[in-house]
Amino acid sequence: MVNRLKFYIDGAWVDPVAPKTIPVINPATEEPLYDVALGSAADVDKAVDAARAAFETFSVSSAQDRIALLERIVEAYKGRMKDIGKAVSEEMGAPLPFAERFQAGIGLAHLASTLEVLKSYRFEEPIGKATIVREPVGVVGMITPWNLPLNQIACKVAPAIAAGCTMILKPSELTPTSALIFAEILDEAGVPKGVFNLINGLGPEVGAAMSEHPGIDMISFTGSGRAGIDVAQRAAATVKRVSQELGGKSPNLILEDADLTKAVEGGITHAFQNSGQMCNAPTRMIVPLSKMKEAAAIAKEVAEKTKAGDPAAADTTIGPVVSKAQWDKIQGLIKSGIDEGATLVAGGLGRPDGVSRGYYVRPTIFADVTNDMRIAREEIFGPVVSILGARDEAEAIKIANDTQFGLAGYVSAGTTARAQAVARKLRAGNVNLNGVQNEVAAPFGGYKQSGNGREWGRHGFEEYLEVKAIAGSVETAA
Repeated sequence: MVNRLKFYIDGAWVDPVAPKTIPVINPATEEPLYDVALGSAADVDKAVDAARAAFETFSVSSAQDRIALLERIVEAYKGRMKDIGKAVSEEMGAPLPFAERFQAGIGLAHLASTLEVLKSYRFEEPIGKATIVREPVGVVGMITPWNLPLNQIACKVAPAIAAGCTMILKPSELTPTSALIFAEILDEAGVPKGVFNLINGLGPEVGAAMSEHPGIDMISFTGSGRAGIDVAQRAAATVKRVSQELGGKSPNLILEDADLTKAVEGGITHAFQNSGQMCNAPTRMIVPLSKMKEAAAIAKEVAEKTKAGDPAAADTTIGPVVSKAQWDKIQGLIKSGIDEGATLVAGGLGRPDGVSRGYYVRPTIFADVTNDMRIAREEIFGPVVSILGARDEAEAIKIANDTQFGLAGYVSAGTTARAQAVARKLRAGNVNLNGVQNEVAAPFGGYKQSGNGREWGRHGFEEYLEVKAIAGSVETAA
């Protein structure tokens, strides 16, 4: 039984300081699943006290001890993959096979990747007469979103443990169960008490208390730009480190020598993945102006084959979006695309045909979009793709970079060399060429208002380390 009405603090399941709950809604049925406890600033104080006490010993534990701990976590996690997948599918609507394979699988991938980094990492190195020492940053507050819950939990918790930090996690109140299962996994693996603590709660209450708390040395936040700004402002008074992964409006450049059918089909399929609720989704497809009608026809065919339905059904391609608030936002943006004169190629307002309840969005394609339209500038976070036309490669790059965001970019071209040349001109933290997926050991993060800092692999691990120079510690020849 998952402890949804308790928090995990100092190695034990404990009651909130003040009892308060919120219902978790199944987005496929719009019905409550169960209640989950909500925390307060008083719960944050308890968790910080536990984490600070644990830091005294965990921060000086050996790398070998932390390797052994991560190995135990990996094994315990493998045994809970189906439980995690089921929880994610129920709470945020992802099709069950996708939730089990990708949503649960990406968490395991981050644990394994971090383990490999730790096995070979050098925490000390000489530079001249100095020794450069890398030490854990301290107590870390982690605030994670609902769209890819295990991805964001694992890619924060794993490197923090590897570095020797202690932590407090506040997962999204929309998807609490997978995080609670993760806490059970860490408990089973024998994480020392106080090293990992979990409090469920709302951003304006628990998230704000964590951001402002003088006992927290670093905040790692993933979520919206609006919330990220609030976190950074609250954290500024204590000058704590803030690492953020925020929104995106990623361009997908399809050059004139690319395989148009393959590139458009792959781009639309990717953009619809997870019901479009991916911060790096390729939602701005930029094609040669002369191929606009052809690209739109290919995209329309993909959209019409995309099956929205029950997440547990075998033939479902995409499930609902996570909440009514999210559904309403997406409907408003689809309407704005229609009102501003974009060509509606597929989908549109309302639920898909044959669907009478649930927060389902019609897989939607707009063509003849210009970069000043809301659907081209705002993050929709739903299964909606805008197709824009460019006269040439230079204009395509200009359109791609004309955005406040810079999380990801995609390029399809006739040769890897040409795709790479264009990738170097994009102001984005990640660029994928010719349909190749992200490398989990490579850094993930964005430019501009998509955030700061990096996650994943060695670069993500080093976010949790301070750097100390000890001069005069290295003997040199006279």
